[in-house]
Amino acid sequence: MKLQNAIAAAAILSFAGTMSFAQDDNELSVDGQLISTEADAPAHMENVGTVYSGWRFRSEDTQAMQMDDFDNSGFVFVDDGLSLMASVDGSEGKSCASCHENVEDFAGLKAKLPRVNDSGELETMEELVNTCRTERMGAEPWKYSGSQMTAVTAVIGLQSRGMPIDVAIDGPAASFWERGQELYYARVGQLDLSCANCHEDNYGTMIRADHLSQGQINGFPTYRLKNAKLNGVHNRFSGCMKNVRAEPYADGSDEFKALELYLASRGTGLSVETPSVRN
Repeated sequence: MKLQNAIAAAAILSFAGTMSFAQDDNELSVDGQLISTEADAPAHMENVGTVYSGWRFRSEDTQAMQMDDFDNSGFVFVDDGLSLMASVDGSEGKSCASCHENVEDFAGLKAKLPRVNDSGELETMEELVNTCRTERMGAEPWKYSGSQMTAVTAVIGLQSRGMPIDVAIDGPAASFWERGQELYYARVGQLDLSCANCHEDNYGTMIRADHLSQGQINGFPTYRLKNAKLNGVHNRFSGCMKNVRAEPYADGSDEFKALELYLASRGTGLSVETPSVRN
């Protein structure tokens, strides 16, 4: 059965290869701010010359939603995030805003994450949020990909919108990056497919009703029309693994954190788009 599924998947991708990359000339501008949706691929991407934001692969209607903050449904959740950040929670009688009075101070953070901390651990934005909650507020941690977390990380990510992705992949980050690269090219699941089979070998083509993108993560958390909510990047990783009939790693796992670092590095030079709009 595994071999049959792999052959079927290969046939689908082969058919998809006859389609075209249709969104190559559009520019993303939000409130007069031009956001870079393509850049020269970083040196470590041997098989791709240019990187493209997932926005470039969406329909014109979906693209238009992201071009207007009023129409972008992700901002409903940004508003929720602002309320959560102002709400006192935990034994210390503090809110996020008790320490972070101006959300604008988070500008640039999204563009540098994930990163290795002083303890030599790879940390994500979600972990930074939960560390503040547990260690400074005396509050319970939020679910890694839950609605509260995605709302607050969207607020934080929004402050970096328009800034280029530029994560560190050398020095103490090198081993994590290498693990993420390994995971990206590893074939998994009953369909025996890797991330690269769709997002490197066949981006710009159609598979069923989906226009395959390069799988860039510069817009997360992203509002998906499919489920009408903000989605965290590890939640999307889980969805992709389920699509190829593989058992996903847990959100917040070392595997998904390493994969997040590797994917962020593949989008070097693309602008942060949080909150983006996708299918």
